[in-house]
Amino acid sequence: MNILVTGATGYIGGRLIPRLLQKGYFVRCLARRPENLSDRPWNTSEHSVEVVAGDVLDPSSLKLAFVGVEVAYYLVHSMSAGEKGFEDRDRRAAKNFGEAARQAGVRKIIYLGGLGEERGLGEELSPHLQSRHEVGEILRQSGVPVTEFRAAIIVGSGSISFEMIRYLTERLPLMICPKWVLSRCQPISIRDVLAYLLAAVEVSASDNKILEIGGRDVLTYADMMRRYAKVRGLHRLLIRVPVLTPRLSSYWVDLITPIPAALARPLIEGLKNDVVCRRREALEIFPFQPMGYEEALRLALDRSSQGSIETMWSGAESSRSSRLAASIQIREGMIVETRQAEVHAAAEKVFEVVASLGGARGWLYANWMWTLRGLFDRILGGVGMRRGRRDSRSLQVGDAVDFWRVEAIEKNRLLRLRAEMKLPGRAWLQFQLASEQGVSRLTQSAFFEPKGLGGLLYWYLLYPMHRMIFSGLCRRIRRLSEGMS
Repeated sequence: MNILVTGATGYIGGRLIPRLLQKGYFVRCLARRPENLSDRPWNTSEHSVEVVAGDVLDPSSLKLAFVGVEVAYYLVHSMSAGEKGFEDRDRRAAKNFGEAARQAGVRKIIYLGGLGEERGLGEELSPHLQSRHEVGEILRQSGVPVTEFRAAIIVGSGSISFEMIRYLTERLPLMICPKWVLSRCQPISIRDVLAYLLAAVEVSASDNKILEIGGRDVLTYADMMRRYAKVRGLHRLLIRVPVLTPRLSSYWVDLITPIPAALARPLIEGLKNDVVCRRREALEIFPFQPMGYEEALRLALDRSSQGSIETMWSGAESSRSSRLAASIQIREGMIVETRQAEVHAAAEKVFEVVASLGGARGWLYANWMWTLRGLFDRILGGVGMRRGRRDSRSLQVGDAVDFWRVEAIEKNRLLRLRAEMKLPGRAWLQFQLASEQGVSRLTQSAFFEPKGLGGLLYWYLLYPMHRMIFSGLCRRIRRLSEGMS
């Protein structure tokens, strides 16, 4: 079966595509910039996948994308382009998509919209939710059978609504909250959303249906924040006030979280509405039970295994510059500080230097600062720098390296160290190597997952020192490696 997916660069589309491929479907992805999908692990010749250039706002670009397609997923939202005029962009995009699907003879459109229902005067839906519902109606007007799923907050890394709750709870021990924190919500795990989206391909009983989907728990937003704090071991106090408007709230969200005010405002306006499943048809059509909020939350936050960590880390762009290329990203609650260097030496030589860090050799740059950090850690009851390392030249998973522990190692390719010093959060230091024709690309990444506002303040206060230390370390690794060659 041939399937078209829009929104492939989004967090839902990006997770849906590999699952469709696992089921043996041929998947075509529509993207405005196909090059943005070039490094996805599923976008290889080994998989039945094709990426085509196109834009739902440009009807002339859709004809080729729909050739031979039987099922099409509509997973795009114009709000990401900015708050102003997103309703009109959504209307035009849905009309173009529906018409192209009709002309191509598509059997079914699967659309993920927003949960919510008007319940009388004074309880109108927000413009954001009204637009989500209107898109579903426009798709149905095309004449193509539509399965419309309506969901509230999706509990999964990358969901903008969930990330807003995550950042606010993580960073603010005392929260001044507007009255919308008492609105009721039925959050659903990203795993359950994907299960519904996948099953709808083959389940004809879902055709021409509006299906409300949610997890097992109905909670207020205040409940969600408190349970998040409980799972993370945080103590949070919520004080409700009646005067915080959506505009003021959006500016506060813009300040505290990575979400800009232009995106936060339409979302916050929607929080005034109760978003609870009132019809059980989805549970009757699809034979599985969605999980509860805390289970979904723990899955979203679980980064203890190597696989979980790697799915949330973003790869840095390659660099062929002789200078260090540095960047900082804040993604899914993790601060990632990355440096890249071109090293004129084989990967084996670079890895030999990296794998010998710590212990008697030290850390190559500003050793006195590493020693001072170790002393401070011992004062706080931590392990300090006294452990050294098992062997001066070789490492294996589980080895202690001063106040780090080896979490992953692949010879000549990867070394990841997990911090075991006292910290208001969790931290890793990682070195990755790629080599081509005797020239290596060294990617050095420092990861920090702050715990609460204290963790965030710790990172900002120490960033100038970390910047100096890690930049110096990267330069010294390059210099020593090239000297060995």
